[in-house]
Amino acid sequence: MNTDALTATGTEASAGSPIDGALQRIVLVRHAETEWSLTGQHTGSTDLPLTDTGRRKVALAGQRLAGQRFTRVLTSPLSRAAETCEITGFADQAEVHEALREWDYGAYEGRTTPQIREQDPGWELYRDGAPGGESPEQVRTRVDALLEELLALCRAGGHALLFSHGHLLRALAARWVGQPITLGRHLGLGTGSLSTLGWKRELTVIEVWNDRTHLGDA
Repeated sequence: MNTDALTATGTEASAGSPIDGALQRIVLVRHAETEWSLTGQHTGSTDLPLTDTGRRKVALAGQRLAGQRFTRVLTSPLSRAAETCEITGFADQAEVHEALREWDYGAYEGRTTPQIREQDPGWELYRDGAPGGESPEQVRTRVDALLEELLALCRAGGHALLFSHGHLLRALAARWVGQPITLGRHLGLGTGSLSTLGWKRELTVIEVWNDRTHLGDA
């Protein structure tokens, strides 16, 4: 995997952007809103459905992606990602991929960061992991294995669409550009957002990140 520094991030999609049709890229979709994403509770294995607002807004992402073809469509097995995939119109093509599950928060499942820091001041997920859950090293290992598949796909001229979760996708983006997953703490990612991982010549880059323009007033 390329170890060059991050060369592009924080950009918004525009006409002709990678989200709108270029090949050899990976489009990331964070699942739409749930009750716990609204309250900031860490949601790993708890299998919450989307809210009605989430379903309505993610349909706008479906309009954005309509008509595009992907070599592979992969989704987390958790229902909030799978439902996002279905609403956007890609369920028929989708493969469930275990590596796209959200970070296992262990004892911190369902708790907010302020609540966790009452007992564990200074806690940082990407550095410390979660007791009884996954360590950063464990998440990096499964993300790296997935990226090997995706890199091979892209080098063969293919492109992929992934439906997953906030912390997992931030770790994946960090590793795509050869950085430690701790970079993920600096990559905010809203529900229903679209992002694109791609190439600049031989370098892996983040081309579009956290694009929510299709959500209107979200």
